[in-house]
Amino acid sequence: MNATYVKKSTQFQGGLSFDIWSDQVLALWAPIAVYWIQCSLYEILMSLEIPFFEQYRIHTPEDRQKKNKVSFSKVLIMVALQHVVQLVLGFALMENFDPVGDEMRHQNSINNCTSILLYAFVKLGYTQSSAFNLANSIAIHYQNYLLPCIRFFIAMVIVDTHQYVLHRLAHSYSFMYKYMHSHHHRLNVPYAFGALYNHPVEGFLLDTCGAAIAFEVTGMSPRLGMYFFVFSTIKTVNDHCGYSFPWDPLTVCFGNNVNYHDLHHQVQGIKTNYAQPFFTFWDTLLHTEYSQVMKAKAEAKAAKAAKKLN
Repeated sequence: MNATYVKKSTQFQGGLSFDIWSDQVLALWAPIAVYWIQCSLYEILMSLEIPFFEQYRIHTPEDRQKKNKVSFSKVLIMVALQHVVQLVLGFALMENFDPVGDEMRHQNSINNCTSILLYAFVKLGYTQSSAFNLANSIAIHYQNYLLPCIRFFIAMVIVDTHQYVLHRLAHSYSFMYKYMHSHHHRLNVPYAFGALYNHPVEGFLLDTCGAAIAFEVTGMSPRLGMYFFVFSTIKTVNDHCGYSFPWDPLTVCFGNNVNYHDLHHQVQGIKTNYAQPFFTFWDTLLHTEYSQVMKAKAEAKAAKAAKKLN
């Protein structure tokens, strides 16, 4: 995955490309396309009610109809509105990207890394030629593969941190919950399209800004940003899809999955499992993970009962 290569023929220095397949433009529309396609597939699956898949459905169709407090059409309208806002912010992020300058910085980084490694390998007894070939190869692989992976992981942590803080605040202050976050919790039975059903202000602050901050702080290229935005979209939709498939890699590999987040949408878990969308470490560290909270409540209840007996 070379996250810094750009197609110079379709990019314009200091401006946004007009080619829909350029990295800059793909980073804008690909996550949105993935969202609507992925959600549509899940919605079709739910409507078909195929017995084999229904055994992995978390809630019944009847529960979705009875317990949710917002219409499907309104969910679609609000999601579309959030995507419009997302496009506007994304355009602002990508508009001033300079592909030529980015490519020059990329090459300079490879050269600098090569120089440092070359000096070290020569000191270790390598010949100048073999030392250069080895140093340059390592530098290229580091810049093109390892560094993008590091940036990707850091971006995941940034998004998780951003969302945990705002999400917990939304549940801690009645004003924020009543006028903003309660919109999302009108979906007591989550489904895919509801993943980005939010109050417009919350959608902007929680989802759109979180991804934009991660993109900027980590210094991602448009291509790597596109990969990150698409993966984040897939993960968020998956966490609200309503199906817990045992073969789903996102369910298996992430503790923060559809089962984990579904608990947060239920009455008993609404004050727990704030972490989204990747990891659970903030919930664990700050003791807001569901099992931790239930255990603490049980212990407090037992202590209170013991105190009465004494």
